[in-house]
Amino acid sequence: MDGGSYKEFKRNFAFYLQMVAFDLFSEGSWYGMECSGFMRECGTRLAAAGYAVFGIDYEGHGRSKGARCYIKKFENIVNDCSNFFKSICAQEEYRDKSRFLYGESMGGAVALLLHKKDPSFWNGAVLVAPMCKISEKVKPHPVVVNILTKMEEIIPKWKIVPTKDVIDSAFKDPIKREVIRNNKLIYQDKPRLKTALEMLRTSISLEDGLNEVTLPFFVLHGEADIVTDPEVSKALYEKASSKDKTIKLYPGMWHGLTSGEPDDNIEIVFADITAWLDKRCNAVTFEQILRPSNQGFEKFDNTMVSMAATSGRTQSNGTYLCGLKRPRTQRRSAM
Repeated sequence: MDGGSYKEFKRNFAFYLQMVAFDLFSEGSWYGMECSGFMRECGTRLAAAGYAVFGIDYEGHGRSKGARCYIKKFENIVNDCSNFFKSICAQEEYRDKSRFLYGESMGGAVALLLHKKDPSFWNGAVLVAPMCKISEKVKPHPVVVNILTKMEEIIPKWKIVPTKDVIDSAFKDPIKREVIRNNKLIYQDKPRLKTALEMLRTSISLEDGLNEVTLPFFVLHGEADIVTDPEVSKALYEKASSKDKTIKLYPGMWHGLTSGEPDDNIEIVFADITAWLDKRCNAVTFEQILRPSNQGFEKFDNTMVSMAATSGRTQSNGTYLCGLKRPRTQRRSAM
């Protein structure tokens, strides 16, 4: 792979949250985004719900080496994620845990391809506005695509692909939008030629093979999303061969369901995600470990869902990681 060996790539991953590991959660991010900052709140929320969360910066993304957001082959990203996440799953403390994939936008495409690569390995997936198809509203005209295809081997890294500003199109809350713009690890230039074509081909391939999806999944999509098409999430739900599949569409919400909406909407989305997960793995939350009684919890569809506020958690002598306290017995993660 470009940008160094797999060993070097692994040293640069964003491994940002490890708490009381009742189940294992592998997280995939958007195109151009990164794990340690942009996806941090997502990891924090899932860890607070009782899940060990692991994320990786794709090659050329975030803190990983390589030409910025240059995707020579989408398969390379999938293979890197598979090698890394399986190396975590092989560790003794995680061998008996359930294994879930989490992907937003392009990360949703990565999650589906990881499942396709090894259909029996993963216990389920949460797919937030997955890139199963590039919306016609932001995709270049077919004539432009045809011209660019003829040039991809000559100028693969050129930043010449015409596209609308995805940040303006994806994130509704103007304050959150500004925070994202100020994140220096996030790529905000025009897509490179080869990258754009690889993403387009991947989305077409996924759209054509939706019936091959067999793992349990929960797909979430904003109905007002103009970056990835909510109609394709509907098609995923309808065509997938999975026996356990759930879809939820959010009226008026945009592409950035977990990071670009007003706070009240984000709370709704994460409540839906954790409720879906808890039903499938009998999750025990961090609060339950600290407070064995059921005080502060509410029964919900035969699962225990934490109703305690973060600020009301019992304190313990431990080290802070991403704003949450964890016991000293946990291995310190590398940042």
